[in-house]
Amino acid sequence: MLKAMRKHADEEDWDAAASIAKDAAPYMHAKLASVQHQGRVTTQGISIDADKLKDMSDDELAALESAIGKLQSGFGAGEGGEDEA
Repeated sequence: MLKAMRKHADEEDWDAAASIAKDAAPYMHAKLASVQHQGRVTTQGISIDADKLKDMSDDELAALESAIGKLQSGFGAGEGGEDEA
């Protein structure tokens, strides 16, 4: 399909190229599923109200992201997790 699309594009037959591109797109690019956000973000047992996130400054969001990353890295083996004897 791509070879035919490129051939039509090289010949500047844009309608045919676009038609083939449309048909080939689902095989080349994943279609994202539609998801309704429920208002809470939960990761590794940490739950955050999404409405409060929109009121935070960029610096506050960066600090929160850093803190969550540090907490998540503490859940692995050897950090007090279940794998420790």
